[in-house]
Amino acid sequence: MSVNELLDIIVSEVTVCTKCSLWETRKNAVPGEGNSKARIMFIGEAPGRSEDIMGRPFVGDAGKFLETLLAEMSLSRTDVFICNILKCRPPGNRPPKPIEIQTCTPYLDRQINAINPRFIVTLGNFSTAYIFQKTGLPFTSITNAHGKFHKATVLNKKITIFPTFHPAAALYSPKYKQEIINDFKLLKRELAKRGKT
Repeated sequence: MSVNELLDIIVSEVTVCTKCSLWETRKNAVPGEGNSKARIMFIGEAPGRSEDIMGRPFVGDAGKFLETLLAEMSLSRTDVFICNILKCRPPGNRPPKPIEIQTCTPYLDRQINAINPRFIVTLGNFSTAYIFQKTGLPFTSITNAHGKFHKATVLNKKITIFPTFHPAAALYSPKYKQEIINDFKLLKRELAKRGKT
């Protein structure tokens, strides 16, 4: 079975998923999207209001900022894969509950397995905590973890993990905005060094 077929199966399952209570309040599930052969996978927290309406990840203001950051790296959404640890919006954009993460992340694990990216860029506390837990890396906060490259084994695959702040944080804090811009500059240099751009 091809990678595209595997990803299509995940999409078909996510869009009708009722494994946790979030299906009761969602407008649309947000499976994720992008290049099935992406070298870089971006993992955020959960869909927000715009994403819930459109059924696509990172399409609100945070998504526009992410697209700007990608453009600075000479990349677009079609070059990477973008998704979240939760596939449905928590009511009022509240933080994900542990049971929701536990219930939903098997979909994410299957996406990682199918795409087999070289880099996973975790956006914010929740996705970083989840991926670090999968690799056995210690996690305290995104403030401490961001901007560092971690070579690790994720689902029996050698992947470089690069945590940074969630783009939404940058919209509310000039400090975080500059931090994430600096992190993406580091990422661009690392990709160029490895010949991945």
